[in-house]
Amino acid sequence: MSTKDFIEKDYYKVLGVPKDATEAEIKKAYRKLAREFHPDANKGNAKAEERFKEISEANDVLGDPKKRKEYDEARTLFGNGGFRPGPGAAGGSFNFDLGDLFGGGGGAQSGSFGGGLGDVFGGLFNRGGTGTTRTQPRRGQDIDTEVTLSFTEAIEGATVPLRMTSQQPCKACSGTGDKNGTPRVCPTCVGTGQVARGSGGGFSLTDPCPDCKGRGLIAEHPCLECKGSGRAKSSRTMQVRIPAGVTDGQRIRLRGKGAPGERGGPAGDLYVVVHVGEHPVFGRKGDNLTVTVPVTYPEAALGGEVRVPTLGGPAVTLKLPPGTPNGRTMRARGKGAVRKDGTRGDLLVTVEVSVPKDLSGKARDALEAYREATAGEDPRAELFEAAKGA
Repeated sequence: MSTKDFIEKDYYKVLGVPKDATEAEIKKAYRKLAREFHPDANKGNAKAEERFKEISEANDVLGDPKKRKEYDEARTLFGNGGFRPGPGAAGGSFNFDLGDLFGGGGGAQSGSFGGGLGDVFGGLFNRGGTGTTRTQPRRGQDIDTEVTLSFTEAIEGATVPLRMTSQQPCKACSGTGDKNGTPRVCPTCVGTGQVARGSGGGFSLTDPCPDCKGRGLIAEHPCLECKGSGRAKSSRTMQVRIPAGVTDGQRIRLRGKGAPGERGGPAGDLYVVVHVGEHPVFGRKGDNLTVTVPVTYPEAALGGEVRVPTLGGPAVTLKLPPGTPNGRTMRARGKGAVRKDGTRGDLLVTVEVSVPKDLSGKARDALEAYREATAGEDPRAELFEAAKGA
């Protein structure tokens, strides 16, 4: 990504969120757009694929608090007409380094922009008017993919195979781009992959070299497989461990599992969006699992013990107190989903009084006797009194 792109791209607009959007709002907007424009849902649609890349790029920046802070600061400095040097810089070299401002001088920070803003703007300002730039390793691309898990796999965790396609060094030319394996250094950028673009005011911006496309090398005899780019599409299958307790729509980041870098640069990251199927018996509410258990009228009225199934474990026995109403929720502790700290949530058991469709003669006689014994009770009396007073 060029410096110009980093400054001018409005990632908030790409995701359709305001600049003061919360992390939750950004996450929600990304999920909605990613599902709409994902390549799997838009086969052969190049525009949708390009839109998906823009959405992923925007989320990679705004979804990370540190990158978002750097991005906002850069937009503030350069987003409205560029940075203008103070009075002391007039007519001479401009000794200001964004690496100093954002702590980029010592150790580089990892992220989509290599070493943070110090690397993004490395070469933005020319110290002493020399106009030189540094050769930087190129970080590999991030890869987005999706996986569908069963309800039980999401709760307990699972190792799943993922087949991914990404840009890798071309095997035919060993990533050189030249079929003889002997590319020459680009004379335009002298191997840096960047060219300076003067902007006046004692500093210049850098863009990818138009002759070598940012590679720093030119193939005299272009490789027939990669057409001289040194990169080719490659598919691979990777066994990925999905942690226990993931939720539907959760996005997992696996560092260094994306496309490999160039010139010794680090590999990109792999982002996995998890989809979770439904269970015929259990539901989920945060870290808790839910289940509805039918009980008979005598069990609800007189009390008793009922056995309740658990997910992947032995049944538990819950004690119903006399007079348990329909819809009451009870709790079986430690029988829910796995939390990040390794502990488990609870199983929330909702009681549902079961009404029999067919009654034997003896059961019918018993209910008739019960109706006669409670003939003076009206469970709807309070309902009508409340309706009158409203």
